[in-house]
Amino acid sequence: MASIATYTDAVRREDDPVGAGQAAQAMEFVRALRVHLHEMSSKLAWIERQDLTSRNARAPAMRSEAAALRRDINEAQILIDRLQRRFLKGP
Repeated sequence: MASIATYTDAVRREDDPVGAGQAAQAMEFVRALRVHLHEMSSKLAWIERQDLTSRNARAPAMRSEAAALRRDINEAQILIDRLQRRFLKGP
C-alpha cells in the first residue's frame, strides 16, 4: 500500500485553475483513496477485534499499528474532502 504522505504531496498545490483533465484525475484519485481507506479500515477493525490487553508479545506492536492506521484513515478522509472541494465541487 502506498503511504498517505504520497497522496498528501499530490494534493498540496491548490493555486492552479481546475480543468477537465484535473477533475478526471481528482475523481480517479478519490476512488483510489476510498479503496485504500476501506483496506485500512478493514485492517483496523481486525486489529481491534484482537485481545490487545493480554500479555501477548504482539500486543504492543498491534496497538502501535492501530494508532498509525487511525492517523492514516483520518488523513485519507481529509484528503478526500479536500479533493472533492477543490476539484469536484463537492461538500
